[in-house]
Amino acid sequence: MKQNKYDDSGFFEKYSQMPRSLGGLDAAGEWITFRTLFPDLRDKKILDLGCGFGWHCRYARELQARSVVGVDLSENMLDRAKAMTEDPQIEYRRLAIEDIDFSEGEFDVVISSLALHYVAQFDIICRKVYHCLAPGGTFVLSVEHPIFTALAAQEWYYGQQGEKLHWPVDNYHNEGPRQSRFLDNDVIKYHRTITTHINALIESGFRIVKLSELQPTQDMLDKNSAWQEEIRRPMFLLISAVKG
Repeated sequence: MKQNKYDDSGFFEKYSQMPRSLGGLDAAGEWITFRTLFPDLRDKKILDLGCGFGWHCRYARELQARSVVGVDLSENMLDRAKAMTEDPQIEYRRLAIEDIDFSEGEFDVVISSLALHYVAQFDIICRKVYHCLAPGGTFVLSVEHPIFTALAAQEWYYGQQGEKLHWPVDNYHNEGPRQSRFLDNDVIKYHRTITTHINALIESGFRIVKLSELQPTQDMLDKNSAWQEEIRRPMFLLISAVKG
């Protein structure tokens, strides 16, 4: 199942008003940690899977990447990315992540930010990414944390006074699709355990370099009290892996 909610005009309009859509990478709470997982991008050939508005593509070029290819299934996303980009070394292609078929060793770094939990078969994507990476190349990805995706509701359990008592986790080992609500729309996300994420990468030939569950720093808490929730339960899983 290849989802393309972003070409629905109403959904896309709501997405366009999200803080990370308006403010870019600096408005994405996980960005401070995510970018530390990147290797040196200078003179590298980059692939961005699920590139959206192209924020990571442009960032890579700011760090003097040689070239960047961003792929996304949504015409709306790509139109916005192209409108925000004035760089001949960034190419945007309309393509589902599931359908990538690049040449062996074509890229030095593959990035995917908060897109792969919408893809049904993570193991196949890992093998395709491994194939298109040069030896020693890096795959850096972020997904919603399995504790966050285990239950489709993705919501706190509240007390009688409306207080957030705890984050419920159930059916953790029952992997598969979850119909969730996002921006007042039904979307399908795919729940996978941490074990499945890691083993899919290892079995594809990757060596895990770093793993983060994005524990908020004191600086993050000082700047935004909402990060206190992320101490109680992780929302993101970030992984950096190298082609062995």
